[in-house]
Amino acid sequence: MTLQTMLSTMSIGMLRTCGIFALTLIGSLPLGMVVALLKKSRFAVVRGIINVYISVIRGTPLMLQLLVWYFGPFYLFGANIGGWRFPALILGFVVNYAAYFAEIYRGGIESIPVSQYEAAQVLGYSKVQTFMRIILPQVVKRIMPSATNEVITLVKDTSLAFTLAYQEVFSLAKQISASQTSFMPFLVAGIFYFVANYGVEFAMSRIEKALDYYR
Repeated sequence: MTLQTMLSTMSIGMLRTCGIFALTLIGSLPLGMVVALLKKSRFAVVRGIINVYISVIRGTPLMLQLLVWYFGPFYLFGANIGGWRFPALILGFVVNYAAYFAEIYRGGIESIPVSQYEAAQVLGYSKVQTFMRIILPQVVKRIMPSATNEVITLVKDTSLAFTLAYQEVFSLAKQISASQTSFMPFLVAGIFYFVANYGVEFAMSRIEKALDYYR
């Protein structure tokens, strides 16, 4: 197999990897904020449920969670999981990363001084206005380094899609390498992950600089 043919074959996997990455961010970023706010709920039952959810997600491997999402409907309800592979994959990633982003958001929210809330109250802002106009912009700025690390980790974690036999770039690299007895596919996959992570780091650094209103 020539390098051009290999790249053409693996490009399908690269697109699928990018799809997993994008859909996970689209789902987990807002869900993580919801979870973070629920964790600060005044209702003990809600806080307890959220704490259990975060503890379970952070205390078990993502690979195991993906298997549960995929095979769970069959073992629990006898459901047909023939077309369930990709939805289960995305749900597994979104639910997992939402828990981590929730803790990042929580740390950012709790780092805001109480005086900010008091000043907003004096100015007549509602709780929603206070959060959206005063608290959230500061939180986003403060959590950027931690969020960047988590997004970079996500790029690499997309390789765990092979757990459900979903052919992203890493799965295709393994298949081609086994059939061609060549290390080149792994090298190509490694370069892809490096370039993707470099792009993420560059984009996040630009966003961080744009939010650096203290300069």
